[in-house]
Amino acid sequence: MSAVDRLGRAAQRRLGAALRARVAGADAADRAAVIWGADGERRFGPGDPVWRVHADAAMFPGGIAALLLQSLHPSAMAGVAGHSGYRGDPWGRLQRTSHFIAATTFGTVATADAAVERVRAIHERVRGRDEDGVPYRASDPQLLLWVHAAEAWSFLAAFQRFAADPLGAEEADTYVAQAAVVARSLGAVDVPTDVAGLAATVERYRPVLRATPAARDAARFLLLDPPLPWTSRPGYGLLASGGVALLPGWARRELRLPVTGPAAGVAGVLGLVGTRAVRWAMAGVPPERRVSVPR
Repeated sequence: MSAVDRLGRAAQRRLGAALRARVAGADAADRAAVIWGADGERRFGPGDPVWRVHADAAMFPGGIAALLLQSLHPSAMAGVAGHSGYRGDPWGRLQRTSHFIAATTFGTVATADAAVERVRAIHERVRGRDEDGVPYRASDPQLLLWVHAAEAWSFLAAFQRFAADPLGAEEADTYVAQAAVVARSLGAVDVPTDVAGLAATVERYRPVLRATPAARDAARFLLLDPPLPWTSRPGYGLLASGGVALLPGWARRELRLPVTGPAAGVAGVLGLVGTRAVRWAMAGVPPERRVSVPR
């Protein structure tokens, strides 16, 4: 191996380790050992679409798109603003979400079920009123359905656009059905099990979706003022551009994101560049230590 190759490998490992630490936390190796190293039955395997989607670097822009889309439900946004601590501890929230997705996708049945029970217990404590004074609770089956639908739609859209080997039509339906398993276990009802049903579910929520001041504030924080050093912001900006490009036009208009026409195409290209860079970096991380991102 030449000196240039050695330097490239070293840079790849450093960047991969930095990404893993940021997304999965300082105890990433210990958590990964529990998820990947435990013996026992697993619901999904490496050949399953849900495994392929949730293990891919496209989850980075997909996660950003999911957060933006979810924020358009006033009650969901109120719950995030009032209880998640996304401003005070954004990386902690990301790491908890990352661990949940990894545990329920790649872990044993016992690990996945334990993760679901922890989240259900948290949901029971999250309740309040949104900006219109409408009461909400995180355990509401219809609110859970929206959060799931926005997430599954965004993750799948990101994979189909940015992955090296997108899913076929039947595989995409299978992804939706497999993602529905966790949503139902959390308490969501009428969960879609194919791509057409997922699109119809998102469309069904359109009448109640709008960008509240809290949602626009969250979008500014997520896209313009992320808690990152300036040296890391250009790379993050590529992924954020990809996330915005994934959003339906009506969602971008609600959030007042000026990404339309040719600009949307450019944002998509930037997202692809960022995703490929992440995929390259994560290739330097041992598979058992890779942990997917986030809602």
